[in-house]
Amino acid sequence: MANSDLSRVGLRLREMRSRRGLTLADVARETGTSVSTLSRLESGSRKATLELLIPLARAYRVTLDELVDAPQTGDPRVHARPVECWGATVIPLTTRAGGPRAFKQVLRPDRRSTPDPRSHEGYDWLYVLDGRLRVVLGEHDFVMGPGEAAEFDTRVPHWFGCADDRPVEMLCIVGPQGERIHVRAKSTRGNG
Repeated sequence: MANSDLSRVGLRLREMRSRRGLTLADVARETGTSVSTLSRLESGSRKATLELLIPLARAYRVTLDELVDAPQTGDPRVHARPVECWGATVIPLTTRAGGPRAFKQVLRPDRRSTPDPRSHEGYDWLYVLDGRLRVVLGEHDFVMGPGEAAEFDTRVPHWFGCADDRPVEMLCIVGPQGERIHVRAKSTRGNG
């Protein structure tokens, strides 16, 4: 910390103590830190270390960031922006270009209800979270429920939509052509 940072921390400590109506002796008793050390911290002549700041944060019932007035940091989470397309809400779960991409999709019952199978390069994995999903895959026409999964080569003509008048929520992973899912879990049934 630079000297200006130290003096700002010291001023902040003095303000917090004053707002709570405490003396240096009161804070010293509660934190186990000497009055002289607290005085030097508040004046900026003593370096503010974690060893000194943690008990003060507890005594003032604030976080360390609040105690030293740390600057706000950005939100590290990726905020997916839903996209409306083909009667579905598609929420990207990955931002990586190339390789497998994951999406959450919510299909509405008013989505095109007449199957119109299409094909394209890639490999697809579906997992139904809620609702009943009608899948047309090549010559097959079937319904999937919550907890069911399917994987297929997207060069096979395919289409999916709601099997009834309820929305369907599903996870979808689209990968490059020829890439298949790798299941590494082994069953423990019958082993013994």
